[in-house]
Amino acid sequence: MPLFCLSKTLLATVLALGSSLVLAASADTAQPNILLILADDLGYSDLGSYGGEISTPTLDQLARDGLQFTNMYATPTCSITRSMLMSGTDNHLAGLGTMAEALQPYQRGKPGYEGYLNQHSYSIAELLKKGGYSTLMVGKWHLGLEADQGPDHRGFEQSFTLLEGGASHFKPASVDPSKLEQVHYRENGKAVGLPDNFYSTDFYTDKLISYLQNSKKDGKPFFAYAAYTSPHWPLQAPKEYLDKYQGRFDQGYDSVRLARIQRMKDLGVMASDARPAQPLPVNPKLPGWQQMSPEQQRIEARKMEIYAAMVDNLDHNIGRLIDYLRQSGQYDNTLIVFMSDNGAAGENHAQFYPPGALTDNSVANLGQKGSQIDYGLRWAEVSAAPFHLFKGTTAEGGISVPAIIQLPKALRRQGMERGVARVDDLAPTFLELAGIALPSEAPTDARKHPITGKSMLPMLTGNGSPHTTDSLAGELFGNAYYREGNLKLLGLRPQAGFGENAQPLQWQLFDLAQDRGETADLAASRPETVQRLKDAWLQYARKVGVVFSGQ
Repeated sequence: MPLFCLSKTLLATVLALGSSLVLAASADTAQPNILLILADDLGYSDLGSYGGEISTPTLDQLARDGLQFTNMYATPTCSITRSMLMSGTDNHLAGLGTMAEALQPYQRGKPGYEGYLNQHSYSIAELLKKGGYSTLMVGKWHLGLEADQGPDHRGFEQSFTLLEGGASHFKPASVDPSKLEQVHYRENGKAVGLPDNFYSTDFYTDKLISYLQNSKKDGKPFFAYAAYTSPHWPLQAPKEYLDKYQGRFDQGYDSVRLARIQRMKDLGVMASDARPAQPLPVNPKLPGWQQMSPEQQRIEARKMEIYAAMVDNLDHNIGRLIDYLRQSGQYDNTLIVFMSDNGAAGENHAQFYPPGALTDNSVANLGQKGSQIDYGLRWAEVSAAPFHLFKGTTAEGGISVPAIIQLPKALRRQGMERGVARVDDLAPTFLELAGIALPSEAPTDARKHPITGKSMLPMLTGNGSPHTTDSLAGELFGNAYYREGNLKLLGLRPQAGFGENAQPLQWQLFDLAQDRGETADLAASRPETVQRLKDAWLQYARKVGVVFSGQ
């Protein structure tokens, strides 16, 4: 009897006995499809279902029909999350101990710091392909630039990808392209050009639908990975979206942020008595809304309008994917996973990619081809609400992300899921749902790092978080965290963010059950707990091979 045709009574019985029995009973039946959708730099509160004012009807409906996560963790930045997503193990083992672009001299040549998804790690695409799946990918790879490091060498049968971590969302200029536009697109490993009407989110959706249509002829289940580059810098959107949010953000950072927090409380995303983080203090380099001139306010509001247009367009294209699944009769047998790759992005990309000769950042051209702007740290604080800090840090605002998961119809349940899970839990979840043994449960290559994430399937079917009795730990750019139950030890270096410095970690302790905003540091009142968790983090760091300054 196919798993997805089980009666409700029988389904309830086998689920009560555990997800492994469900899969054992269905080992010889049709496997579910898997659609994994990754947004790039989307903040926790940007979606309507998370309190945002941006129009995201597709994802909001998906949240109502499935499970909306309040405690899903990624990592502080994009390629680090992608390494854990693909491998199901810690980024320091998978080859991205730090971003390839941020590799420090003392890290070069060290195991786990290769700067690409190394061959010591499994690839979920390889494992699913061996298990009978068609494997398809579009969008941002960011796990290696060399010919033998691309998705076509890591299990994807069909792929159209941007190899780098960021690019113009429009077709690069053909004459004197800026540094931003000097990037590489590959289809199945071969260099390809882009059409003149290229806009990243629209094009990737078109391409993935074409892959899905072709793979359907094979009669195999699919694993489709849509790695969108929206709403990652530079802020650019199709013309029909650019003025949709005109005037929506004229009231400024604080007003928009406080309205989001109130909606989050009304929706139940956060408790009514929860303490949100406070914005960073106002100073000459980081002014508040009231410290800016009317012209500066107009430009700042315009940046957020464009960002909102990108998110709106992203939601529209995800709707196109879901419409295709419905029309092709595959929707009810598909696991759909949506999440962001890290917290909201507050960095200034101009320091890495200075404007070129053809860059046009005039107010009239903002958001169109040739413009090259971020939305800035203050709007990132809005997107990260109600959390502390943003992308590049191990604070909650850097690693807590919006996530929505909808199971195939026969297993589906709805609601707000408050259990803790992390991005490396997805790979073992996919394998368990597909009825494919973990590599550790079958003959393995001794050179491979085991999958260390925990399957979320029991959690998805109502049987608790995969991390109820264990801990989570991480490190990037010399910043650290260790979460044990609701206690979180947070280690930040001064000027926390991208890159590293030699200053010592400053350790803080928070009770996330009461204080997800990380507003009340308990370190001074609980020094023994701080030392115990610090020792546990150091043990983790030695185990996975963390290499950081001051060792």
